[in-house]
Amino acid sequence: MRLSTKTRNGTRILVDLANFYNKGPVQVGDISKRQDISVKYLEQLIRPLKNKGLISSVRGPKGGHMLTKKPEDITLGEVVRAFENYHEADECFSDDECCFLMDHCKLREAWLQATNVFFEILDITTIADLEGEHCKSIFRGKP
Repeated sequence: MRLSTKTRNGTRILVDLANFYNKGPVQVGDISKRQDISVKYLEQLIRPLKNKGLISSVRGPKGGHMLTKKPEDITLGEVVRAFENYHEADECFSDDECCFLMDHCKLREAWLQATNVFFEILDITTIADLEGEHCKSIFRGKP
């Protein structure tokens, strides 16, 4: 399975916000500079994160964005689900009547099991698990 750039960058935004958890709103321009992501693109990424209830926004000169939950309460599974839809990635997942082999299809079963294991791991990995100096440098694209 391959994650989109939106998912990777959305995760970077959440890790960045986690570093300022309980310190007030963080402005998009500041996130943009630290993560080397354009403000325009950041604004596009923030929308799905807000829709999933992972971040909130405050308007005004001292406004910005902040996590709605503790970093240890936000999982990578939530982030991936905000940007990806694996169950619609293949017609087999999204349409129970797409093929006459559906009831006995071993391939569909294997894909569903792989997807479930993938999300089991993502659902126990939190944004807090990704914090730290080493991870910050990786997310900025520097080894």
